[in-house]
Amino acid sequence: MHAEPRIRVLIAKPGLDGHERGAQVVSYGLRDQGFEVIYTGIRQRPEQIVDAAIQEDVDVVGLSILSGAHVALTAKVLEGLRSRGAGDILVLVGGVIPDDDRQKLLDMGVAAVYTSGAKIEDIAGFIRSSVRALEGGKGSR
Repeated sequence: MHAEPRIRVLIAKPGLDGHERGAQVVSYGLRDQGFEVIYTGIRQRPEQIVDAAIQEDVDVVGLSILSGAHVALTAKVLEGLRSRGAGDILVLVGGVIPDDDRQKLLDMGVAAVYTSGAKIEDIAGFIRSSVRALEGGKGSR
């Protein structure tokens, strides 16, 4: 029997935000759900996140942003992924995201936005179904 490859998720904290508890909770929770998780730590530049996502050949990038700069930082990560031919990597954003900005992020190409209180099981289920849907429409990277 052939084992299904594990979904690889990169969790990153872009910008100057030094609060990482939420990112760590999500990282550990997704690992417990069977994902392979790479956590880059705090204060990452968007270029570092893009480099890590490509080097690690991840399926998903999760950005945890509490600083209020979520729109600008997410745009830079999305642009960087697209410019490097990795626009098929699913990008999720979590943190303190005002309702007004949620739709902006989705319109930019973010797959989902999660705020405080989101259940790990819901995030994991969304990732699994989204990655399966993407894999159905393309060859593997």
